[in-house]
Amino acid sequence: MKSCEVAVVGAGLAGLYAAWALNAAGIDFLVVEARNRLGGRIFSADASGQPSDDGFDLGPSWYWPAMQPAMASLISDFGLQSFAQNSEGDVVFERMSREGPQRYSPQMPDQSSMRLSGGTAAAVRAVSRELSAERILLGSKVTAMSLGGSSVRLTVQGDGGETTTIEARHVIAALPPRLLEASVTFDPPQDDGTAKRWRDTATWMAPHAKFFAIYDRPFWRTNGLSGTAQSMVGPLVEIHDATTASGKAAIFGFVGVPAGQRATVGEGVLKAACVSQLVRLFGPAAGDPVATLLKDWAADPLTATVADLVGGGHPAVLDDAWVTGPWNGRLSLAGSETSPSEPGYLSGAVTAARRAVSPYLSK
Repeated sequence: MKSCEVAVVGAGLAGLYAAWALNAAGIDFLVVEARNRLGGRIFSADASGQPSDDGFDLGPSWYWPAMQPAMASLISDFGLQSFAQNSEGDVVFERMSREGPQRYSPQMPDQSSMRLSGGTAAAVRAVSRELSAERILLGSKVTAMSLGGSSVRLTVQGDGGETTTIEARHVIAALPPRLLEASVTFDPPQDDGTAKRWRDTATWMAPHAKFFAIYDRPFWRTNGLSGTAQSMVGPLVEIHDATTASGKAAIFGFVGVPAGQRATVGEGVLKAACVSQLVRLFGPAAGDPVATLLKDWAADPLTATVADLVGGGHPAVLDDAWVTGPWNGRLSLAGSETSPSEPGYLSGAVTAARRAVSPYLSK
């Protein structure tokens, strides 16, 4: 059995930021993460789909410093480098299949969307750099929590099916509330109203899939295109330039095909349809990518539940307590969806983590 003052469940940006703050305050902690990597929904991968220090963002890509001061301050505090999302050049619109795509020149390029050099995972690497590897348990899925005396007992299942126990005085659950409710058994159970609120909170990114076509050069730029496109034909509905700060050329798009239909069609067919669409939008050069990537978050059981397969937007900002009854004061929620500002976004993860650790930092 392991023990700690605070157990942080989830090693996405929220969980790692909470752990970093606890570590800086000298508070004993353990991070428990079901995946075998850090980052959660932040996943920057190379052309083969493996985690990379200079990868393409299969999860969140952007932040907006003017509107999201929490994320802007994290980037400044950790000395991260950022760059503007490319928006120079014409935008392509595809309204219907019987009409060819149309290109338009925006009156003013949009420079408000920012990306991190090295991918969004650069933030994960920076925040986790000061954390001891011994304090992070990867491949460890929390399946149950029970209250007992002055501690919370967590049941943890390893990759090989083995079960271990962690005792903590407090737990910070830094994962989406809906996923928490679906995957963890509580003793005593959460109040009915609390459990319902968790279930009803949509998990951002969970219904979505992102497709990437990687090229040897950003040919669309030399053709006067920004790489931005919108389509009512599909399968991609919103498309952007995904070229990295180091110059690795790519285009990515959000797949508009519903999750159930994606699973039926299959990855190979869907990828081929996406490439064909890029040819329609950007010309013949788009038909020869050096690699393609498809990340279907709805097919990721550590992100999505059955309830996430039918879509859903950003979570609403609500003032109600996320934890009530006997668990109040013993369990805190720090998933981005629980943030009082920018829920679901990267900035929301930072804000939610700060709120969860604030009782410890004020002692």
